[in-house]
Amino acid sequence: QAIYDQIAEQLATAAFRPRALYERFNIEVLCTTDAATDPLDAHQAIRASGWTGRILPTFRPDSVTDLLAPHWRDQIDLLSMRSGVDVVDYHSFIRALEDRRTFFKTMGAVATDQAALTAQTSALTEAEADAIIQHALRDSATPEMAARFSSHMIGEMARMSIDDGLVMQLHVGSFRNHHPAFYERFGPDKGADMPIPTDFVQGLHPLLTRFGHDPRLRLILFTLDETTYSRELAPLAGHYPALKIGPPWWFYDSLNGIRRYFDQIMETAGLYNTVGFNDDTRAFASIPARHDLWRRSAADWLGGLYVRGVIDLTDAEAMIEALSYGLARQSYRL
Repeated sequence: QAIYDQIAEQLATAAFRPRALYERFNIEVLCTTDAATDPLDAHQAIRASGWTGRILPTFRPDSVTDLLAPHWRDQIDLLSMRSGVDVVDYHSFIRALEDRRTFFKTMGAVATDQAALTAQTSALTEAEADAIIQHALRDSATPEMAARFSSHMIGEMARMSIDDGLVMQLHVGSFRNHHPAFYERFGPDKGADMPIPTDFVQGLHPLLTRFGHDPRLRLILFTLDETTYSRELAPLAGHYPALKIGPPWWFYDSLNGIRRYFDQIMETAGLYNTVGFNDDTRAFASIPARHDLWRRSAADWLGGLYVRGVIDLTDAEAMIEALSYGLARQSYRL
């Protein structure tokens, strides 16, 4: 209780207000994750306030592309209202999404963020996609239909990124809300999320066949399935120019998780086919510690290469700058 009271007392001071911490932490860019239907009122309020901190939205389509998402029909109605496009079929659904992406770009967005249970990216014909969304609009979509539609929409998000230049992020391999009683008591995204095996080589094959060598696409992959690092992700990123590997995600951005990542990814993929480190936290005050852990882990790994004579000091200095700062700015076109 004494520790809690001390923290609460500090948080009430001006030095611990969010904008003060943003400046103290020396943050250059902070991106939020926002639903496709979000009006971005908070971002507009920040702009209107005259504050110079750079806070950018990130386009998250999951609530409308996952046909089994809670309140999906309500989200479609919101999508229609926000975009000005009455969503009555697949064609109008795509138009509405494209309109929202354009709006997000006007508000400074540089990226999208999409979650999927698997990396399957099989494409549907327009007629097949329309048939599925018609079922969804009538509240009769099956889990099999939803899975096929989600797989198709990953490819559609890639196509849209080629058109509008937004960097595409894909988070794969989390079985969310694994404990039903926990979910029923506390709601979604409160814990009990577990890694599952993921097949990137076959799953991404349709998408990469279409877009993997298109210089306009930048697709950044995150996974909770560490077993794919050296077997699948590193060779894929080493071959396809559009593909980049994101940093260790969730509970793998730990000391040992980062070490395993370096050991399994770098030799095959190459350091410059990763995006360095971008923090993915809901705990604002943890940002400096998480970045410091990454920097120290990267310096430790590079130091080992230097001591063994694999790289020289000039290489090591350039690589630590890239891993800590440069690659993230370059990858996200900041």
